[in-house]
Amino acid sequence: MKRLLLVLGDQLTRDIAALTEGDKANDIVVMAEVADEASYVRHHPKKIAFLFAAMRKFAAALRDDGWTVAYTKLDDAENSGSIGGELLRYADAHGAQEVIATEPGEWRLISLLEDLPLPVHQFQDHRFIASHKEFEDWAEGRKQLRMEYFYRDMRRKTGLLMTDDGKPVGEKWNFDHDNRKPAPDEVTFEGPLRFEPDDVVNEVLDLVGARFGNSFGDLHPFWFATDRAQALTQLDHFIEHGLPKFGDFQDAMLNDNRFLYHGLVSFYMNAGLLTPLKVCEAAAKAYDAGSAPINAVEGFIRQIIGWREYVRGIYFLEGPDYPRRNGLNHQRGLPDFYWGADTKMNCISKAVAQTKEEAYAHHIQRLMVTGNFALLAGIDPHEVHEWYLAVYADAYEWVEAPNVVGMSQFADGGIIASKPYVSSGSYINKMSDYCKSCDYKVSVKTGDGACPFNLLYWHFLIRHRDRFSNNPRMAQMYRVFDRMDEDRRETVLKEADDFLEKLGKETV
Repeated sequence: MKRLLLVLGDQLTRDIAALTEGDKANDIVVMAEVADEASYVRHHPKKIAFLFAAMRKFAAALRDDGWTVAYTKLDDAENSGSIGGELLRYADAHGAQEVIATEPGEWRLISLLEDLPLPVHQFQDHRFIASHKEFEDWAEGRKQLRMEYFYRDMRRKTGLLMTDDGKPVGEKWNFDHDNRKPAPDEVTFEGPLRFEPDDVVNEVLDLVGARFGNSFGDLHPFWFATDRAQALTQLDHFIEHGLPKFGDFQDAMLNDNRFLYHGLVSFYMNAGLLTPLKVCEAAAKAYDAGSAPINAVEGFIRQIIGWREYVRGIYFLEGPDYPRRNGLNHQRGLPDFYWGADTKMNCISKAVAQTKEEAYAHHIQRLMVTGNFALLAGIDPHEVHEWYLAVYADAYEWVEAPNVVGMSQFADGGIIASKPYVSSGSYINKMSDYCKSCDYKVSVKTGDGACPFNLLYWHFLIRHRDRFSNNPRMAQMYRVFDRMDEDRRETVLKEADDFLEKLGKETV
């Protein structure tokens, strides 16, 4: 009996469950570029091009390995436009009676497969270190689901950076305290490798340019890796040249350097071209060889087997409604400057311009610039969620939603974060050179030229005072506000109100 083996665009791994469960001699691999997946949010054209090109190359590699692959290109005349439609079309064409799939990373697709009028068997995605059950067992009975303790279990499970007697290398689990240095005067890493588009990529670029040329984001220049060999080359480049100083400067931001010491391997892990454990093992090997320090290697590994695994666990534990949670009842619409409109805030302008041109920004730009502003200004977290899901090439709902809804916007009510990640302009000034070339002055607290982050920081705290004043990590800031003279308090809140009133009406 013939079966269809579904491989999605973020499952480009040779030993993905759908393939290991399949029979090369009889089963048919189904891969499809469909309008539904390319447009359910306004995806960045670079993201679409990256996935389509990587899918085409992966399909070719499977054929070379002896698999029969039914591949639908976006512009195929018979393309039904959806994953479900393509499965039904190929089932009818080949007389297939069932579908084997690896569990998708979005509830939306899981439900689609469950509702298909054809038996679909979804198998666990073994690329992840923790299964759903492992995470559920870890979470059961805990009052707080903090990543740090989960991360330690993942270290023990994998043996990464562990001694023979079961202790963490360096006698500490976490070296984050050493990883908060402000932007350096000079960056010695040349950044990610840039791969010249080949014939496959150029064909995809022409297609995406024609279909999605009006979407937010620059398609050209396109330089992403689009197959496993290229992704491994990029990983090796980062491990040798970027990782040694990654830890020190991972939170730093610069006007004129978009990548600093970041690896940009999340694109390739999240699409399946690289597997997370192999990436971590490469970093651990660099530490063992003495070519990268413990704070850099531990911090890098923590982001993968700690944070990445943890947010996936939260996404599936909390259920399909998680992306729509709005624990702070924020209702303001997303400002146009998130889509490239002018703003006088240099940090926002730089982060959005980089996002538009590269489909990339690092975690502090996302959390403490664009995310921080959205939280301070009371933007609807679902609009913020959909923006992040659309504009970044590494964004898939399982990883993006917890990072945005939980970590960035505190919309899940504190499941992920113990307090909102809000700050005034002083944090951005400390970690970047953005403020030096801004129309606003970070040192000005009220009046002409006052940094909006300074005003909105207090406005956020006061409008949510009933909720956060007893939070031990925030109580001190309420005491600071209360010690201000009354006129200053009134001025701060009035100017913040005035600023928020201007949003969407004029350039701010």
